[in-house]
Amino acid sequence: MQKIVKDHINKANLTKINLNESSFKRFNFIGIDLREANLKESYFEGVNLMGAKLDGANLEGANLREANLKWANLRKANLEGANLEGANLIEVDFREANLMDANLEGANLKGANLIKTNFYGADLQKANLEKANLEKANLEGTNLVEANLEKANLMGANLQWVYLKGVNLQEADLQEANLKDAYLKDVYLEKANLKKANLEAAFFGETHGLSLDQLSKVKTLYDTKLDEKLLIQLKEKYPVLFEEPNE
Repeated sequence: MQKIVKDHINKANLTKINLNESSFKRFNFIGIDLREANLKESYFEGVNLMGAKLDGANLEGANLREANLKWANLRKANLEGANLEGANLIEVDFREANLMDANLEGANLKGANLIKTNFYGADLQKANLEKANLEKANLEGTNLVEANLEKANLMGANLQWVYLKGVNLQEADLQEANLKDAYLKDVYLEKANLKKANLEAAFFGETHGLSLDQLSKVKTLYDTKLDEKLLIQLKEKYPVLFEEPNE
């Protein structure tokens, strides 16, 4: 199977083929067409897949550690449990892809299109998501420790139970985002847009750049843990924010 792929690497259309459990270490797959291919548990560590067409492909459990997927199309691809640690995912199209329980520690997702992507339970520790589009993405239960989300679009994203310690959210758009029960300690929030964000039962500790003005525009602060000084001012000026929300 490896020989077939290698012989046709520059011109083959491998759409819908079955390559599960295959290994392609050190192969060059620039621009290859693997749409809807079955690549379950395949080994692509360090492989160059820049600009590859992998939309709809099954990459469940695949090893893509340190692979180069810059500009690749993985729309609606299944990457559940895949290893993408340290991968180059700059400007990748992951719209509606499944990355549930995937390992993306240290991955570079700068400018990536992540609209409606499912990251449930994924590890995004120290990942670079600067200017990424995460509109309506599901990040519930993810580990985002020390991740960079500067200027990221998180409008309507689900961040419930997310661990956000040391995260950079400067100038991020969190309009209508769900941060219920989220853990935000040592987080940078200068100029972040929190309009209508759900902060019910969220924990804010030692935050940087979080202002009264930002918090006055959220959907709710019911049971939210805040700095005592901010808490007192908010309860005095915006008591309605502390009322139990109607489900």
